Amino acid sequence: MALQLTAPQITRLKIALFAVSLLPFGRLVYAAWSGDFGANPVEFVQRFTGTWTFNFLLITLTVTPLRAFTDWHWLLRTRRMLGLFTFFYASLHFLSFVGFDHSFDLTDIALDVVKRPFVTVGFAAFCLLVPLAATSNQLAIRRLGGKRWQALHRSVYLIGILAAFHYLWLVKATALIYPAIYGLILAVLLGWRARERMRRYGPYPAARPAAQPIKIFRAKP
Repeated sequence: MALQLTAPQITRLKIALFAVSLLPFGRLVYAAWSGDFGANPVEFVQRFTGTWTFNFLLITLTVTPLRAFTDWHWLLRTRRMLGLFTFFYASLHFLSFVGFDHSFDLTDIALDVVKRPFVTVGFAAFCLLVPLAATSNQLAIRRLGGKRWQALHRSVYLIGILAAFHYLWLVKATALIYPAIYGLILAVLLGWRARERMRRYGPYPAARPAAQPIKIFRAKP
């Protein structure tokens, strides 16, 4: 039996989810207050925010298949918040890159984006996230229309792939196990969506049934 929640229960759930989603940010604030950044504070902040960006991206992509398996339709009410937290931690990750590594020097940032492939794909993923965050509201849905809004937000799949390559090219060869795990989870989530789309619509348009000949009945003399 599907778990049904009332509107007040969903509101309380979203408040709790919002508080839990802020815990990684609270960890950063505590580290800044206590100086608990380890031997390399810049690397700590960048790795921490990047990891939690990918975590929230995967959690957001998990909502739809989980709803399909459980019939908990109220899960869709949490997806927008999770997506915005993905952008929040991605913004912190981006700010740590342009601030700590380049002191907000636009020329230096542009050269690094062009020079290093993992920076290139990471920057591209962040740029694609910006319009998704900007249109995560009812006003944008009304202005764009449902179909165009859905088409725009399907770019989250490309964002996930870019994030996987960003993580893979970032780490050293001795630490490939973590990007491999993240990439496998992403592949499962995207594979499920591809299978569902094939199941619903098929690879080709459905063939039209052959026209039946029209029988003409003549009255007997």
